[in-house]
This record gives sequence, C-alpha cells and structure tokens, in this order.
Amino acid sequence: MVIKVFIATQSGSTAIKKKQQDVLGFLEANKIDFKEMDIAANENNRKWMRENVPGEKRPQNGIPLPPQIFNDELYCGDFDAFFNAKEDNGVYAFLGLTPPPGSKENISESEPATDEEPTHQMVDPQDAAGESHKPDNEDEEPVTEEEEEDEEPVTEEAETLAEQQQV
Repeated sequence: MVIKVFIATQSGSTAIKKKQQDVLGFLEANKIDFKEMDIAANENNRKWMRENVPGEKRPQNGIPLPPQIFNDELYCGDFDAFFNAKEDNGVYAFLGLTPPPGSKENISESEPATDEEPTHQMVDPQDAAGESHKPDNEDEEPVTEEEEEDEEPVTEEAETLAEQQQV
C-alpha cells in the first residue's frame, strides 16, 4: 500500500503550496511511505486524480484541487479531511494504515479519553475513620508580627455574622 499525494509543483497559489507542504511534511516526519504525483508536469496524473475523486467529494466547480490523497486506488480525502484527521489524532485511520505501536492513535483507541476524575481514590485510614490528622489551621498562611498588630480582636458578634454569611 502506497500513499499517493497528488500535488502541483507549478501552482501559483500560496494556499495550495502551504497545504501541500503540510501534508508532505507530516508524512515525512512520521516516516509514512508516500509518492508525490505531480499533476502540473504529468497530464496522466491530472486526469487520473480528477477521475478518481468521488463526485460527492468534488468542489462546487467540479475540479478537485491538490493536494488530494489516495491509498493506492482508494480515495482518502483532500487537505481539509487530512487536517481534521490530524487534529483528531486519526491520520492513520484516514490513510487506511495501521498505526505504529505507541502512537496517539493507538492510545486513544485502547484508552478512551475522559475528562472525569477516576472513581477510586486513596483514602487515609484516619480520614476514613472520621479522624483528622492535620491541624485545623494547616491550610492557613502564618501570620507575621506586622499583620498581628494590625488585626482587630474578633468578637462573638463578628463570628456569628461571618457564620451566617457562609451559609
């Protein structure tokens, strides 16, 4: 199975050039075997690409623009489909290839991603028994001498008001 990327080496469009570079650079970086099929220099490549892009995947004007990606004869998609697969860590599936061991695609298939906290937690036996082994003021910052001088004494009335505001 060889990935074929149909490109135009003589394109006047900067956008098309960048898209082609993105696809080819990704394939090279991930050591995925591919062939560049130049539609600008080879009329047969241009005809083959245009004939083999499925009708529902063609743009409104009917002429598919490069890059177009195939796995041998099987159409994979255009740049937008490739980009979406790359964002979803699904390029190997997009290309019809088996992901290499340790790839993000393998990890995401075997371990579903969740944003939830694990349902099991380690519990300190003292906490489970309802006994707290940390002092009540452990989370509080130590008071400096300057702050202590500036503090006003707390009255029962102020404590009651503070408790009511917390509820």
